[in-house]
Amino acid sequence: MISAGEFRKGITFEMDGDVFQVIDFQHVKPGKGAAFVRTKIKSVLSGGSKEVTFNPTERFELAIIETKEMQYLYSDGELYYFMDVETYEQLPLEIEAVEEAIKYLRENDIATIRFYKGKAFEVLAPNFVELEVTHTEPGIKGDTSSGATKPATVETGVTLNVPLFVNIGDKIRIDTRTGEYMSRV
Repeated sequence: MISAGEFRKGITFEMDGDVFQVIDFQHVKPGKGAAFVRTKIKSVLSGGSKEVTFNPTERFELAIIETKEMQYLYSDGELYYFMDVETYEQLPLEIEAVEEAIKYLRENDIATIRFYKGKAFEVLAPNFVELEVTHTEPGIKGDTSSGATKPATVETGVTLNVPLFVNIGDKIRIDTRTGEYMSRV
């Protein structure tokens, strides 16, 4: 059990049949009246976030979120298959769990899978990935002073904006948290 007065960023707890993670919190002690905790929480299972005010003495059950490194194997069109690299067990997941991460994963890449009570609910790609550019328009020489960008498609099918000097066949580093180009490799 944890009280709302003990909330810190990253703590997960159960409330109203859902699991929430504390994104931001603030302990408020007004000059008049009782103290309270103003928080921004995100549902771990559905992804929705909301702002809630708690009495510091309210108590909640701590939620244990397990993470495991697994290898992405393949997709059969409906399910995405991941393998535990230690036990070689395969885990099929539906699109809802892999939606954000699959854009940056190639077959045999390692991903982090989050579990709650043994059920996988989210797949996280590595923070940075290196992917090859498969399609982009050629850059026009002399048009680089403005810091202009052009769309480029990488081998996983994601399209993002890159500087004009990036060409087909170049490997680029992408920040998967923002989906932005970082550098050429």
